[in-house]
Amino acid sequence: MFADATFWSLIALIIFLGIVVYLGVPRYITAALDRRADTIRNELDEARRLREEAQALLAEYQRKAREAEKEAEDILSQAARDADALAAEAAERIKDYVERRTKMAEQKIAQAETQAMQEVKARSVDIAIAAAERILAARIKGDEATALIEKSIADVKNRLH
Repeated sequence: MFADATFWSLIALIIFLGIVVYLGVPRYITAALDRRADTIRNELDEARRLREEAQALLAEYQRKAREAEKEAEDILSQAARDADALAAEAAERIKDYVERRTKMAEQKIAQAETQAMQEVKARSVDIAIAAAERILAARIKGDEATALIEKSIADVKNRLH
């Protein structure tokens, strides 16, 4: 039994384990494992904190993106309203311009008609006076004729003008 190698291997193992326990190696191993567990726990806490910060930042950026999108929509709708208002104003200005030009043209036409009528009347008076002068000159002779013609011409001019 004492000569067996397995027996001496068992004894060597027991002695080795005794020395290991005596030197406090399990305390060192336990302390090292505890330190490693603490390090891992701290890293997990840090990772959790970083994840929460990242989620908060993501939520903040998403909120800002929504606000920016809403602001862009507001700007576009305001631009559309402004464009509609400008178009309506331009249409109104064009309408007013056309109406003013039409009135001016109508006034010019009316003025030209009035002037033409006055010219026709004046020309008619001149023709009537000349015809009356010839007729009276042919029928009446002498000083009496000249006085009567001048008086008639003056009367005609006063009535027609």
